[in-house]
Amino acid sequence: MLRFNMILLLVAVMCALGTVTSQHKARKLFQALEAEQERARQLDVEYDQLQLELSTWATHSRIEKIARERLKMVVPARVSPVYLPGGGR
Repeated sequence: MLRFNMILLLVAVMCALGTVTSQHKARKLFQALEAEQERARQLDVEYDQLQLELSTWATHSRIEKIARERLKMVVPARVSPVYLPGGGR
């Protein structure tokens, strides 16, 4: 009977250790999941900021200013169209 009780006690202790170990792993994994979700939220915020910056850099007035100042581009003079006899063919 003593041997049977010892075996039952050993099984119960092993089950308890397995439960504690699995709970510990679950908590660690949950913490890692929360950390990754926070990182994903930070990346979303950064992406939104970059999208806003990109739209600011691509505004028509900014591009026109750079074309005039840095590239020395000018708007061509308006020329009247030339009509060729016979439809130009």
